[in-house]
Amino acid sequence: MPRFLTLADVCDQLQISAAQAYALVRSGELKAIQVGGRGQWRVEDVKLEEYIQESYAKAERMLAENRRDHSGA
Repeated sequence: MPRFLTLADVCDQLQISAAQAYALVRSGELKAIQVGGRGQWRVEDVKLEEYIQESYAKAERMLAENRRDHSGA
């Protein structure tokens, strides 16, 4: 895999739309840089992996909270 990915590559990896990928970048959830005269977005492969790992951690926290809420604690 190349070091930098286009937003189209990110879309393929995460199976999301271009609008969703752009929204992740705009919000800062997914770190990206602009390159070239046209300012095209690129996402470093390690940043995509960090985003994925954080998403797993966030999902686990949410599930743990739901389990606590439903256990009557």
